[in-house]
Amino acid sequence: MKPRLLAMGDSALLVKFGEEIDPVINQRVHELDALLHADQIAGVIETVPAYATLLLHYDPLILTYAQVSEWVNNELDKVQSAIHRKPRRIEVPVRYGGENGLDLDFIASLHHISKEEVISLHTGREYTVYMMGFTPGFAYMGKLDDMLATPRLETPRIHVAAGSVGIAGSQTGIYPIDSPGGWRLIGWTSLPLFDLLADTPFLFSPGDTVQFVSEGLDG
Repeated sequence: MKPRLLAMGDSALLVKFGEEIDPVINQRVHELDALLHADQIAGVIETVPAYATLLLHYDPLILTYAQVSEWVNNELDKVQSAIHRKPRRIEVPVRYGGENGLDLDFIASLHHISKEEVISLHTGREYTVYMMGFTPGFAYMGKLDDMLATPRLETPRIHVAAGSVGIAGSQTGIYPIDSPGGWRLIGWTSLPLFDLLADTPFLFSPGDTVQFVSEGLDG
């Protein structure tokens, strides 16, 4: 089914590929994003890829909605089932539990499994980076094993340390910088995720494959 194009006010267009978190849908989102960047036209300000949508901001003094729609539709005809850039596979070492894995006991108790089983389930599959957001370098990854799906905190913590590994719903992610956060924390990684001075400041990019590797359990 062809994606839907929706006007978002007078200066943005939303391309909607679907309603669910699905790796094939997400690949199509990033394929279109890559095509638009490769063949960009004057007046386009920014594109924002998400799980199943691509939001395009444009200057209404330069482009009309009809012009943007025509351009996007032409590029959609070129979209394939795989993204241009070959995905990388990144291994992330994690020390589970301890002061940076404060919710590990809660998650184990909620799902009636041991802490070791939580770790085994978390490290037992590869995850796709679906999109970036929240803070610089924060990658939304999925999908968790259904046995680990856990709601986020009702009240976010004021401070979460950089490198903290968490889960929220059916997603997992890593806090790249110290920040507030409401994800359930299960461990910590020493891997740097964000370097403002580097040529490529973010470790992860959409489409990457991530494998968590346990370095042991604290507490």
